Amino acid sequence: MAIRRAGDPDVAAQARQARPVARGDSATAHRLRSAGATLYNARAMITVDLPDVAGTAELAARIAALAKPADIIALKGELGTGKTTFARAFIRALGNSDEEVPSPTFTLVQVYELDRVSVWHFDLYRLLSCEEAWELGIEEAFSEGISLIEWPERLGLLLPDRRLEVNLAFGDRPETRRITLVPGGEWCTRLAPNAADA
Repeated sequence: MAIRRAGDPDVAAQARQARPVARGDSATAHRLRSAGATLYNARAMITVDLPDVAGTAELAARIAALAKPADIIALKGELGTGKTTFARAFIRALGNSDEEVPSPTFTLVQVYELDRVSVWHFDLYRLLSCEEAWELGIEEAFSEGISLIEWPERLGLLLPDRRLEVNLAFGDRPETRRITLVPGGEWCTRLAPNAADA
Protein backbone atom coordinates (compact mmCIF):
# COMPACT_ATOMS: atom_id res chain seq x y z
CA MET A 1 0.00 0.00 0.00
CA ALA A 2 1.30 3.43 -0.89
CA ILE A 3 0.38 6.05 1.68
CA ARG A 4 0.57 9.80 1.27
CA ARG A 5 -0.37 12.03 4.16
CA ALA A 6 -1.65 15.45 3.26
CA GLY A 7 0.93 16.95 5.65
CA ASP A 8 3.90 15.36 3.86
CA PRO A 9 6.51 17.91 2.63
CA ASP A 10 5.77 17.48 -1.10
CA VAL A 11 2.00 17.81 -0.54
CA ALA A 12 2.45 20.76 1.85
CA ALA A 13 4.75 22.51 -0.67
CA GLN A 14 2.13 22.14 -3.39
CA ALA A 15 -0.49 23.63 -1.05
CA ARG A 16 1.74 26.63 -0.24
CA GLN A 17 2.31 27.30 -3.93
CA ALA A 18 -1.44 27.21 -4.56
CA ARG A 19 -2.30 29.75 -1.83
CA PRO A 20 -3.45 33.14 -3.07
CA VAL A 21 -1.60 36.07 -1.52
CA ALA A 22 -3.42 39.35 -1.05
CA ARG A 23 -1.43 42.22 -2.54
CA GLY A 24 -0.19 44.74 -0.05
CA ASP A 25 -2.09 43.28 2.87
CA SER A 26 -0.04 40.54 4.51
CA ALA A 27 -2.24 40.68 7.65
CA THR A 28 -5.32 39.78 5.59
CA ALA A 29 -3.41 37.01 3.83
CA HIS A 30 -2.26 35.66 7.19
CA ARG A 31 -5.83 35.70 8.58
CA LEU A 32 -7.13 33.91 5.49
CA ARG A 33 -4.44 31.23 5.75
CA SER A 34 -5.17 30.79 9.48
CA ALA A 35 -8.89 30.46 8.83
CA GLY A 36 -8.23 27.97 6.03
CA ALA A 37 -6.00 25.88 8.29
CA THR A 38 -8.77 25.80 10.88
CA LEU A 39 -11.42 24.74 8.38
CA TYR A 40 -9.22 22.24 6.53
CA ASN A 41 -6.84 20.09 8.54
CA ALA A 42 -4.61 18.77 5.77
CA ARG A 43 -2.49 16.72 8.18
CA ALA A 44 -5.45 14.58 9.18
CA MET A 45 -6.06 13.00 5.76
CA ILE A 46 -4.43 9.70 4.86
CA THR A 47 -4.49 8.40 1.28
CA VAL A 48 -3.93 4.72 0.57
CA ASP A 49 -3.55 3.13 -2.88
CA LEU A 50 -4.79 -0.45 -2.86
CA PRO A 51 -3.91 -3.03 -5.54
CA ASP A 52 -7.12 -5.08 -5.39
CA VAL A 53 -10.23 -6.17 -3.45
CA ALA A 54 -8.05 -8.07 -0.97
CA GLY A 55 -6.28 -4.78 -0.15
CA THR A 56 -9.64 -3.15 0.59
CA ALA A 57 -10.58 -6.07 2.86
CA GLU A 58 -7.23 -5.85 4.67
CA LEU A 59 -7.64 -2.12 5.31
CA ALA A 60 -11.21 -2.68 6.54
CA ALA A 61 -9.96 -5.35 8.98
CA ARG A 62 -7.25 -3.01 10.30
CA ILE A 63 -9.81 -0.26 10.90
CA ALA A 64 -12.20 -2.77 12.53
CA ALA A 65 -9.46 -3.64 15.03
CA LEU A 66 -9.37 0.03 16.07
CA ALA A 67 -13.14 0.56 16.23
CA LYS A 68 -15.05 1.02 19.47
CA PRO A 69 -18.72 1.24 20.46
CA ALA A 70 -20.35 4.52 19.35
CA ASP A 71 -17.94 4.88 16.39
CA ILE A 72 -19.32 6.08 13.08
CA ILE A 73 -17.63 5.12 9.83
CA ALA A 74 -18.93 6.94 6.77
CA LEU A 75 -18.29 5.08 3.50
CA LYS A 76 -18.35 7.45 0.53
CA GLY A 77 -17.78 6.76 -3.14
CA GLU A 78 -19.39 6.12 -6.50
CA LEU A 79 -21.32 2.96 -7.25
CA GLY A 80 -18.93 0.04 -7.56
CA THR A 81 -15.97 1.52 -5.66
CA GLY A 82 -16.23 -1.05 -2.87
CA LYS A 83 -18.30 0.42 -0.04
CA THR A 84 -20.16 -2.84 0.59
CA THR A 85 -16.93 -4.84 0.14
CA PHE A 86 -15.32 -2.67 2.83
CA ALA A 87 -18.34 -3.08 5.16
CA ARG A 88 -18.45 -6.85 4.63
CA ALA A 89 -14.73 -7.24 5.47
CA PHE A 90 -15.09 -4.95 8.50
CA ILE A 91 -18.01 -6.98 9.92
CA ARG A 92 -16.30 -10.30 9.24
CA ALA A 93 -13.11 -9.06 10.96
CA LEU A 94 -15.10 -8.36 14.13
CA GLY A 95 -17.18 -11.54 14.04
CA ASN A 96 -17.14 -14.77 12.11
CA SER A 97 -15.10 -14.76 8.89
CA ASP A 98 -17.91 -16.80 7.27
CA GLU A 99 -20.62 -14.35 8.37
CA GLU A 100 -23.21 -13.75 5.66
CA VAL A 101 -23.13 -9.99 5.04
CA PRO A 102 -25.68 -8.96 2.42
CA SER A 103 -25.94 -5.38 1.22
CA PRO A 104 -28.82 -3.63 3.04
CA THR A 105 -29.85 -1.83 -0.15
CA PHE A 106 -33.55 -2.67 0.28
CA THR A 107 -33.78 -3.02 4.07
CA LEU A 108 -31.64 0.14 4.55
CA VAL A 109 -30.11 -1.25 7.75
CA GLN A 110 -28.80 -4.60 8.93
CA VAL A 111 -27.70 -5.10 12.55
CA TYR A 112 -25.03 -7.66 13.45
CA GLU A 113 -24.88 -8.68 17.12
CA LEU A 114 -21.22 -9.68 17.45
CA ASP A 115 -19.30 -10.82 20.53
CA ARG A 116 -17.97 -7.47 21.72
CA VAL A 117 -20.26 -4.98 19.97
CA SER A 118 -23.21 -4.61 17.63
CA VAL A 119 -22.49 -3.29 14.14
CA TRP A 120 -25.17 -1.34 12.31
CA HIS A 121 -24.67 -1.44 8.53
CA PHE A 122 -26.69 1.29 6.84
CA ASP A 123 -27.15 1.73 3.08
CA LEU A 124 -28.89 5.08 2.72
CA TYR A 125 -28.94 5.28 -1.09
CA ARG A 126 -32.74 4.99 -1.13
CA LEU A 127 -33.34 7.36 1.79
CA LEU A 128 -35.66 10.16 0.65
CA SER A 129 -34.96 12.58 3.51
CA CYS A 130 -32.54 12.65 6.42
CA GLU A 131 -35.47 12.63 8.87
CA GLU A 132 -36.29 9.06 7.75
CA ALA A 133 -33.03 7.95 9.37
CA TRP A 134 -34.58 8.31 12.84
CA GLU A 135 -36.93 5.43 11.95
CA LEU A 136 -33.89 3.24 11.19
CA GLY A 137 -32.54 3.59 14.74
CA ILE A 138 -29.54 5.87 14.09
CA GLU A 139 -29.80 7.37 17.56
CA GLU A 140 -29.26 3.96 19.19
CA ALA A 141 -26.61 2.99 16.62
CA PHE A 142 -24.65 6.21 17.15
CA SER A 143 -24.64 5.82 20.94
CA GLU A 144 -24.21 2.05 21.45
CA GLY A 145 -22.95 0.26 18.36
CA ILE A 146 -20.50 0.77 15.53
CA SER A 147 -22.18 2.39 12.55
CA LEU A 148 -21.03 1.65 9.00
CA ILE A 149 -22.87 4.04 6.71
CA GLU A 150 -22.94 3.78 2.93
CA TRP A 151 -24.13 7.02 1.25
CA PRO A 152 -23.67 9.04 4.48
CA GLU A 153 -24.25 12.33 2.67
CA ARG A 154 -27.99 11.45 2.77
CA LEU A 155 -27.91 12.18 6.51
CA GLY A 156 -27.00 15.82 6.01
CA LEU A 157 -26.47 17.55 9.36
CA LEU A 158 -27.42 14.39 11.28
CA LEU A 159 -23.98 12.92 10.49
CA PRO A 160 -21.71 13.60 13.50
CA ASP A 161 -18.30 15.26 13.06
CA ARG A 162 -16.64 12.56 15.18
CA ARG A 163 -16.87 10.09 12.30
CA LEU A 164 -14.14 8.41 10.31
CA GLU A 165 -14.80 9.22 6.67
CA VAL A 166 -13.61 6.57 4.21
CA ASN A 167 -13.64 7.93 0.66
CA LEU A 168 -13.32 5.15 -1.94
CA ALA A 169 -12.38 5.96 -5.52
CA PHE A 170 -11.37 4.01 -8.60
CA GLY A 171 -7.62 3.71 -9.11
CA ASP A 172 -5.68 3.88 -12.37
CA ARG A 173 -6.53 0.24 -13.21
CA PRO A 174 -9.96 -1.47 -12.91
CA GLU A 175 -8.97 -3.56 -9.87
CA THR A 176 -7.18 -0.79 -7.93
CA ARG A 177 -8.70 1.64 -5.45
CA ARG A 178 -7.59 4.88 -3.85
CA ILE A 179 -8.94 5.34 -0.35
CA THR A 180 -8.73 8.58 1.58
CA LEU A 181 -9.33 8.45 5.32
CA VAL A 182 -10.53 11.66 6.96
CA PRO A 183 -10.59 11.13 10.72
CA GLY A 184 -12.70 13.15 13.10
CA GLY A 185 -12.80 13.00 16.88
CA GLU A 186 -10.68 10.25 18.46
CA TRP A 187 -9.92 8.72 15.06
CA CYS A 188 -7.04 11.19 14.57
CA THR A 189 -5.06 9.68 17.43
CA ARG A 190 -6.13 6.09 16.78
CA LEU A 191 -5.01 6.15 13.15
CA ALA A 192 -1.73 8.03 13.67
CA PRO A 193 0.44 5.06 14.78
CA ASN A 194 -1.14 2.76 12.18
CA ALA A 195 -0.51 5.04 9.20
CA ALA A 196 3.23 4.40 9.35
CA ASP A 197 2.69 0.62 9.31
CA ALA A 198 0.40 0.48 6.27
